[in-house]
Amino acid sequence: MKKRVPVSQIMTTKVVTLSTKDDLVTAEELFKKNNIRHIPVTAGDRILGMLSFTDLMRISFADAVDEHEQEVDTMVYNMFTIEQVMAKNVISVPSTATIKEVAEFLAEKEFHALPVVDDGKLVGIVTTTDLIRYLLELY
Repeated sequence: MKKRVPVSQIMTTKVVTLSTKDDLVTAEELFKKNNIRHIPVTAGDRILGMLSFTDLMRISFADAVDEHEQEVDTMVYNMFTIEQVMAKNVISVPSTATIKEVAEFLAEKEFHALPVVDDGKLVGIVTTTDLIRYLLELY
């Protein structure tokens, strides 16, 4: 097995991002359109927070509605801003961090994605799915 492989080898570099000016309806559309579960919230190339699809589901009441689900989601989404819902104390890793270091970190924490930041600039995102794909390639 390879040792000391940097996370830059497996991270996503074409990162879908949001700004605090976007709304939660836009966020949900991006999650679904891109089939992703985590979106960094940025100001330029600086990360301000992370929004997860789970964050949206917590506020949407989607399970409690039926035929008018879309209308209710939109109404609830309009009650909150991205800044209110996103995780603000974001932990990031540099692109030089090893895949092993990132895997150990994600294994002990309760989240499934880490922004990759070099010199204060968002350069990628690494998820548990990226780690699983990497491990599958080794077998």
